[in-house]
Amino acid sequence: MAAAVFGRKAAVLGSLRSFPAQRLWFHSATVLPQQSGSSPQSGFFPPVEDAMLPTGSFNNRVAFITGGGTGLGRAMTTTLSQLGAQCVIASRKLDVLQQAAKEISNQTGNKVHAVQCDVRDAQAVSRCVDEMETLTGLPDVIINNAAGNFVCPSERLSPNGWKSITDIVLNGTAFITLELGKRLIKKQRGASFLAITTIYAESGSGFVVPSASAKAGVEALYKSLAAEWGRYGHRFNIIQPGPIRTKGAFSRLDPTGAFEKAMIDRIPTGRLGKPEEIANLAAYMSSDYATWMSGAVIRLDGGEYVSMAGEFNELRRVTADQWKIMEVMIKSTKGS
Repeated sequence: MAAAVFGRKAAVLGSLRSFPAQRLWFHSATVLPQQSGSSPQSGFFPPVEDAMLPTGSFNNRVAFITGGGTGLGRAMTTTLSQLGAQCVIASRKLDVLQQAAKEISNQTGNKVHAVQCDVRDAQAVSRCVDEMETLTGLPDVIINNAAGNFVCPSERLSPNGWKSITDIVLNGTAFITLELGKRLIKKQRGASFLAITTIYAESGSGFVVPSASAKAGVEALYKSLAAEWGRYGHRFNIIQPGPIRTKGAFSRLDPTGAFEKAMIDRIPTGRLGKPEEIANLAAYMSSDYATWMSGAVIRLDGGEYVSMAGEFNELRRVTADQWKIMEVMIKSTKGS
């Protein structure tokens, strides 16, 4: 009997030791390729893709979304347009913007304007805002969503690689926010500002150091302005998305597709997010239902962050039979 128990203990210890001490995990705040994988528990957490807020919640409002032609930006634009907003989308690729604007307008029945803008260039941002003022007037809702990212060991990171990401993410957000904020203040107009960051803006992450640094800077910018510019009628809030399922490009973050299953396995809800889920949260945070929300950082990630953070969370992989044996071992331990 003792030999049998010892054998089971050895088997359990062997299986526990097989858990990697540090898995090769990474995280994207924006896009993943479309896939059908999910864990069994995902059935408890089905996504709802319909617009959450009442129809007309954004009537007579103008919304400006950077990176609004693709991925999360397009999803947020579509939801805001469905809810009555007149949307202006901006990015460098005018042809992509124009096609997206046409398709969203046809879907929602509300006009979507496409304005070319390189957010890295402060003068280009000023020209973009000039054009928007002519088309729609200044916006009531501003969503800084434009981003760039790629995976790279930091010892291989070039100055240009660093600059390309920080210019888009941090400088671009700052240029858009300051240009619009100053004009709104001058005209005594309030507005809601929203930034899309990532869960690793809070924790940091290797292999995406420019993105982590820039996104952390965006969060500091928005929390600072929430304190300073509330007196002008401006609110500033942040969404930290987890891995989102879209048709967008994930080639620079998961070129082999090797990490997709690992992402799903570590998310307690057992699935990736959907763009519409971020869009509903963004719409709420930008709406009159959230006028007392400012300086907030909202994590929407299916529990991924806390799953990675807990030192003992890998024990969820232990089976019921293994727990029985471990309990015997724990109870038999004497002293300290």
